Amino acid sequence: MNYKPLDPSHLHAHLDGDASHSHSIEARSQKALAVALGLTLLFAVVEVITGFISNSLALISDAGHMVTDAAALGLALLAQLIAKRPPSARHSFGFVRAEALAAFVNCLAMLGLVAWIGYEAVQRLIHPEHVQGGIVLVVAALGASINLLVAWILSRNNDSINTRAALVNVMGDLLGSLAAIASGAIIYVTGWVQADPILSIFVALLILRSTSGILRESYHFLMEGVPHAIDYVQVGADMAAVDGVLAVHDMHVWDMSPGHPALIGHIEIRSLEEWPPVLEAVRAMLRERHGIDHVTLQPEAAGGKSL
Repeated sequence: MNYKPLDPSHLHAHLDGDASHSHSIEARSQKALAVALGLTLLFAVVEVITGFISNSLALISDAGHMVTDAAALGLALLAQLIAKRPPSARHSFGFVRAEALAAFVNCLAMLGLVAWIGYEAVQRLIHPEHVQGGIVLVVAALGASINLLVAWILSRNNDSINTRAALVNVMGDLLGSLAAIASGAIIYVTGWVQADPILSIFVALLILRSTSGILRESYHFLMEGVPHAIDYVQVGADMAAVDGVLAVHDMHVWDMSPGHPALIGHIEIRSLEEWPPVLEAVRAMLRERHGIDHVTLQPEAAGGKSL
């Protein structure tokens, strides 16, 4: 018997009545990320060199942060390019999770940077080192200008978790530049070198606070957690309250892609002949009350028989 080859794209297609979400990201521009990456990487090199020349931990911390920002922006750009790819026979869900994965990796890198800054700051508080405040002040001021420009560029295209993660990194870097400016000014005017590690610790704590939120969000998405805006128990109760539904079990709710929840589950009904109107009623309720339009349900007649 000859079988007609099956087109995988047909399996991914959404027909009338199916969910309206997309398995790929088509409308997001990578131009903002590319420009931000170029600016950040260029000045990161400048700050790394001048940070070691001036022997300033605040400036070195800001330089390290900018290097991490460049890596974050590079991953964000790569992830968005990957996320645009349509689903295939091997990856039926598409590649939209690449953005959350890149955001998660970025946040882990930030935690490593925070740990390094904290360790170096403690060492310098115990053993103060000479710092060239004038160089720190000038370079940090230039760094703050670059960070403001990059933050403005990213804020105009922050509709994805990955871009928001990159924006958080840049805002943290802006705080690092401001701390470096303050450090350079204090050392230049008063000669008090302890200002350098103290302000570095302050910046590290701010970075830790801003990073933790993105880390939790990306982890929750990667672990297929129930979307924060959806009450899992209430969804089950509302489904069970639909006329004709006897029980609901083996129900799972997660995000197919950010902002597009999906649900699968088993529904027990009196007889399989009642399934079409019951299915329509359940789908309408989920769409209207909970914003869930990607629904896959398996009916089971009382007594255990299923379709």
